[in-house]
Amino acid sequence: MSDQVWVFTLGNEVVEGRVVNTNAAFLGRRLSLLGFNVVANVSLRDDVDLISKLLRYALLINPKIIVTTGGLGPTYDDRTLEAVALATGRSLILNNEALRMIKEKYSRAGLPITEDRIKMAKLPSGALPIPNPVGTAPGVWLEHGETIIISLPGVPKELEAMWESWVEPRLRTIAPNKFVVEYSFRVAGVPESSAAPVLKDIMKNYSGIYVKTHPKGHEVRGPLLEVYVMAFGETKDVVGGVLKEVVSKLKMKFEELGGEIID
Repeated sequence: MSDQVWVFTLGNEVVEGRVVNTNAAFLGRRLSLLGFNVVANVSLRDDVDLISKLLRYALLINPKIIVTTGGLGPTYDDRTLEAVALATGRSLILNNEALRMIKEKYSRAGLPITEDRIKMAKLPSGALPIPNPVGTAPGVWLEHGETIIISLPGVPKELEAMWESWVEPRLRTIAPNKFVVEYSFRVAGVPESSAAPVLKDIMKNYSGIYVKTHPKGHEVRGPLLEVYVMAFGETKDVVGGVLKEVVSKLKMKFEELGGEIID
């Protein structure tokens, strides 16, 4: 079974740099810690044809999950679900449960249900609406072939609330049987180019390990590296043991290169 995930963060404001894409960081982090393999994070304009083409491409690979963010609201440029419907060969239909959710939100504020508000209740056929405890637009859970397509609003506080309360609990039931443990430390005095062969040797000798250096100083004048280590596998004890062993070897190698370990 595939454990691959594609994330699509949609909106002109994202690709133009007017809004910092915190949703991509949030989703990538949470999905990785669940044990999924996030292979792509794509930002696109609010262009139905473009989004649908990239969605179709992703679907050809049969990922376990595709997550889209943004474009679920009532305005003319909120067209993500059109793109999802087009990519999956489905129709947009009025979903009664989504409409109930929306009516409930606006009735509390004494506001009428308009065509623009009804638009948010039109989902791809076969989709389930995801409750939005913060905003008004429901999300979407759509099972298409072997892939689950999850569409969430672009407003971070809405996305995060829906993820915590509804999406992640369901993903936990289908997440890979994989434990993830991580650790990071800093080492001063070792250029990244000197660290590169150390990492290469470590990665070659261990499976279920990912090691990455992040330069925080100057490569020559004042090298400072943040070293990130992730271990993953089927049992917590084995994963923890491998992580401890790898970190110990890394620190020893960096000290041999004249580095100073800073925990």
